[in-house]
Amino acid sequence: MLPVVSIVGRPNVGKSTFFNRLLGKRKAIVHDEYGVTRDRHYGETFWNGRDFSVIDTGGYLPDDMNVMTVGIREQVHIALEESDVILFVVDVETGINTLDKSVASLLREQDKPVIVVVNKADNEERRLNASEFYELGFEDLYPISSISGMGTGDLLDKVTEYLPSESEPEPEIETPKLAFIGRPNVGKSSLFNALLKDERAIVTNIAGTTRDSLNSHLNYDGRDYILVDTAGLRKRTKVKENIEFYSTVRTEKAIRECDVAILLVDAMQGFDAQDKRVLREAEKFNKGLIIVLNKWDLVPEKDTNTVRDFEEYIYTSVPQLSYVPIITISALNKQRVHKVIDLAQVVIDERKKEISTSDFNDFIDQMLGEKPLPMKRGRQLKITYATQVKSNPPVFKFFMNSPHDLPPNYRKYIENKIRQRFGFIGVPITMVFRQK
Repeated sequence: MLPVVSIVGRPNVGKSTFFNRLLGKRKAIVHDEYGVTRDRHYGETFWNGRDFSVIDTGGYLPDDMNVMTVGIREQVHIALEESDVILFVVDVETGINTLDKSVASLLREQDKPVIVVVNKADNEERRLNASEFYELGFEDLYPISSISGMGTGDLLDKVTEYLPSESEPEPEIETPKLAFIGRPNVGKSSLFNALLKDERAIVTNIAGTTRDSLNSHLNYDGRDYILVDTAGLRKRTKVKENIEFYSTVRTEKAIRECDVAILLVDAMQGFDAQDKRVLREAEKFNKGLIIVLNKWDLVPEKDTNTVRDFEEYIYTSVPQLSYVPIITISALNKQRVHKVIDLAQVVIDERKKEISTSDFNDFIDQMLGEKPLPMKRGRQLKITYATQVKSNPPVFKFFMNSPHDLPPNYRKYIENKIRQRFGFIGVPITMVFRQK
């Protein structure tokens, strides 16, 4: 487990810019609008031979009981509990204000090293003015500029001094990533929290609460997973704010990097064009796919036929994705939520499935016997050899006499027969046809 450094402070002092500076990439949303960083971000960085995790928190607002700021405050408390070193970011332009003093009061209660990071000190005068922040009661104070990087080297030298001594590195195991995706307010954060049994994301009934993606570890049934809770994807025509744009980009990035994309759909709202687009996006990147119908407890007069009706409606909407399994849950009531992980493990195993070349060619011979390839321009199309060339995700290569003449409906027939014979539940299959 890497040591943890958390970044805290009141809103708009440049915490997210500083976080991005430490990680060397644009991971946190940076925007002048108040309250943009609502949830914690995790990242990993390296300095002086030490690897450590960095947490960027929402702005700390101690006296505002607004539902969002209360949630942000809880995020800060959780980050502090997890931290080995705390970086308290302040703004030299505005000087000390009552919110800084409130944050300082909270931090003085922590039995952990606190370093005051005086941001925006990008000239000599501002660096001299930084000394006023000693009034907050902390010994370590470093003036820096997050934008230019000035002063961050000396700061990081001090951070690494405070990090706990290194333990023996654990062997690296590739942990599967499960990304919760879908429209705003369908219950992604509720499912995330129900699985973790911990308030790892702010959960409110305000659409768009989770603007950034969060990563957390889950150990379930002896297996480790990384859960990624993403921002709710809005229809592109509604993505007017820059913030919404960054969130959409980040969600699409989470899809690209995950192993299984779990699409949450509000059972009371139904399956719409946005859901189809997100599913197709995940299929394009050959991710494992699961559809979760959430808020199933609210569906009136439900029975087995109701589930079948939902499945039929979805599969009719996207017939090319009829291999994607569908499960019903209630995240808020924690009904069947762990079935989502059970099903995700099935999909993970299916992605890794390998078919021997001899078994696959026996299957091809049998399939061609049942439905021979068509004639094209007076020639009989023939598949002479086929093999699985890759797993996780699966890729099959076929050698034949005239691959460009193979009609699309026969390609689909081959895929359907592969699924009938070998499964691959929730897994896109790639088929490559080559001249023999």
